[in-house]
Amino acid sequence: MFSEELKTLRRLGFRHLLLQILNFASVIASGLMLWKGLGLFFNTESPIVVVLSGSMEPAFYRGDLLFLSNPPNERYHTGDITVYKIPGAEIPIVHRVLETHDILVSNATAKSRKDPFAKYLPGPNQLLLTKGDNNHVDDIELYQGLDFLERRHIIGKVRGFLPYIGYVTIAMNDFPQLKYAALGGLGLLALIQRE
Repeated sequence: MFSEELKTLRRLGFRHLLLQILNFASVIASGLMLWKGLGLFFNTESPIVVVLSGSMEPAFYRGDLLFLSNPPNERYHTGDITVYKIPGAEIPIVHRVLETHDILVSNATAKSRKDPFAKYLPGPNQLLLTKGDNNHVDDIELYQGLDFLERRHIIGKVRGFLPYIGYVTIAMNDFPQLKYAALGGLGLLALIQRE
């Protein structure tokens, strides 16, 4: 099945094979640098996410690709669509802001054990309550004991989207063999390319 490709690899020699491996590694490194650069520019750990559920229909459908930003000085407003991640949960959630509350926590409040706001950082805090457009109730059950989301839980605010482009990612997660076959095919193509 791969006999012709193996003959080609033997004919090209070790130096060419090493050059192809280095080219492949530079492509991977460039992609990672681009991802991290976008994250720094847009102030978010994940500048692009894929919608994995139908909880935001009809605004976004499963497989839509979302573009995020998280400007540090921008306030969130009711109606904004955010992506958040609760500590201990692996998958970020895309939902709309239902309520916002601005609170100012003093140093004395932060040190108090009896004050309900003592769990928040000193200074101005914005608390958010979210809900999926297609859900019947808000997300308090998803917050794992938190009363509201804090700014530190927010990955970003949705700025744009491409419909259904993310289905490739969903397919590769649902069928890991497809992911390994695609990576293997790309690696093989990089090795036997003659340029």
